Amino acid sequence: MAGYAPSASVPAEKSWWGGSEPMKASYGKLMMWFFLLSDTFTFSALLVTYGMIRFSFDTFPGLHDDFVFSNTYWPIPDRVFEALPFLHGVSLPLVFVGIMTFILIFSSVTMVLAVEAGHRMDQKAVEKWMLWTILGGATFLGSQAWEWTHFIHGTEAGTVVKDFVDGEWITRTVHGAGLTENQYGPAAFADLFFFITGFHGTHVFSGVILNILIFFNTSMGVYQKRGHYEMVEKVGLYWHFVDLVWVFVFTFFYLV
Repeated sequence: MAGYAPSASVPAEKSWWGGSEPMKASYGKLMMWFFLLSDTFTFSALLVTYGMIRFSFDTFPGLHDDFVFSNTYWPIPDRVFEALPFLHGVSLPLVFVGIMTFILIFSSVTMVLAVEAGHRMDQKAVEKWMLWTILGGATFLGSQAWEWTHFIHGTEAGTVVKDFVDGEWITRTVHGAGLTENQYGPAAFADLFFFITGFHGTHVFSGVILNILIFFNTSMGVYQKRGHYEMVEKVGLYWHFVDLVWVFVFTFFYLV
C-alpha cells in the first residue's frame, strides 16, 4: 500500500512490519523452510521414479553367491558397491558407502553444536564446529568422487555381452558404467545413479560453500556484531536437509 509505514510500536529491525512473526520465525528462516519444502518434492519425484523403474525389472532368481550381471535383471547393490580404497580385490559390500553415510551424519551433529554455540554467542565454538562441518562435507564429496570413479571404470572382469552387428553376432566385454550401457545391468541403473547421487552431491557441494562463507563471517566477527547467529541456524537447516535426503538415497539405491 502506497505511503504505508511501520507502526511506531514495531521495532525498525523487524523483518515483518505487520508486528508479529508467523510461527515465531523470521522472514529468512521461513523462506528457507519454503525452499526446503520445494526441494523435498524434487527429490521425492526422483526417488519415486527410481522405484518405479527398479521394480519394472525382475530380481535375479538364483542364489546371491551365484549372481551375475545381466541386462535382464536389476543388479544387486552389494555386489556392485563392494570395493574399498587401498583394498583391491577384497569384497566388502556397502562398507564404503556406510562410512560415507556416517561421515555425513557426523557433520550434521557438528552443525547442531555450531548452532547451539551461536545461541550462547560463543564465537570461538561456532568457528570450531563449523570447521568440522566443512571438513565432513568435503570428505563426503571426496569419497563420492572415488565411488563414481570406481563405478565408471568398473571391474577388471567386466561383463561379456553379445551384439547383433552387420548380420552376425559378436561378443565383447563391457567395463564400468556409462550413460548408454554398463557392465552391471540395465542402462537405466547407471543413468539414475549418476543423476540422483550427482544431484544430491551438488547440494552437498553448495552446502560446503555456504558453510565456508559462514565460517569466514564468523571469524571476522560479523555475527557477533549483529548480536545473533541466525545465519548459522538457517544454513544449518539446509545442511540437515541434505543429510536427511542422503538417508533416503542410501536406502533406495544401496539397500533396495
